[in-house]
Amino acid sequence: MPIDSPALSSARPRPRPRTRARATAVTVTAALAAVGVLVSTGPAQATPARTGTAHHTGGLKCQGKGVDPDALIRYRTDVVIKAPLSTVFKLQTDVEGWPSWQAPVLSSKRLDHGPLRAGSQFRWTTPAPATPSTPETTLNITSTVRQLERNSCIRWSGPAVGEGLRIDEGVHVWNFTKVKGGVRIQTEETWTGAQVEADVPLATAMLGAGLEEWLRELKTTAEARNDGPCA
Repeated sequence: MPIDSPALSSARPRPRPRTRARATAVTVTAALAAVGVLVSTGPAQATPARTGTAHHTGGLKCQGKGVDPDALIRYRTDVVIKAPLSTVFKLQTDVEGWPSWQAPVLSSKRLDHGPLRAGSQFRWTTPAPATPSTPETTLNITSTVRQLERNSCIRWSGPAVGEGLRIDEGVHVWNFTKVKGGVRIQTEETWTGAQVEADVPLATAMLGAGLEEWLRELKTTAEARNDGPCA
């Protein structure tokens, strides 16, 4: 859920190291800025990579399964990471390690044991800012892995519930493709539920900001941990 832009001045104090709270605030404000753009231009328009329009059939897949094709709220994006595929995939599937490198993930706990696999469940939390119709809250998300193919793809789904805010189901697909010099990560997510569907542009902007931040932090962490050849 995942930018404050204070006016610069010659007397501006020396920047302090980024804290988890500040990193989360940055993500939240970026999302709200995106909301302003979406609201001022009307409903989100479909594009090849990012869309808020329903009835899509050409989305990302994992073992033949994708996001909800009828969802009104969706976002798709990608990034190339200069790190070995094994490093990136391990970071992404070590769900209990997410809080160590993702500022907006406050906690994450496996509900089973062993390697992450189809059927695995995990519960994680992330802050959600106040909107015109919902209070500031912390979302509790219970995700179930539906499909997983090692070093290739992951698909999970589940509800997100907070005080005054509910997403009935989020469906999230990740594709990992080895490319020259690294790995291309593609991700797509959809949300459904009457509350978030009441304002599709707002919900789409919040979803998009969270996914963009996730990829930025995954890229930064994986490249810092680059422990092998990328080719």
